[in-house]
Amino acid sequence: MLPYSVELEALRRIPPRVFGILMSLEPAVAAGAGLAVLGQPMGVVQWAGIGCVVAASVGATRTAR
Repeated sequence: MLPYSVELEALRRIPPRVFGILMSLEPAVAAGAGLAVLGQPMGVVQWAGIGCVVAASVGATRTAR
């Protein structure tokens, strides 16, 4: 409940473009936290997948009118 409430409050306060980019970074942050806190390494394919998600979101945001 708390993360959802914080996301809704952030959506009200920051531009939607910025919010979209921040949401696309969540998988990368979660993967980094999993590596740092839990010691769960990810392979090159998984990191490439996360990179594709982030790049697609940034590209969609930059080309939106």
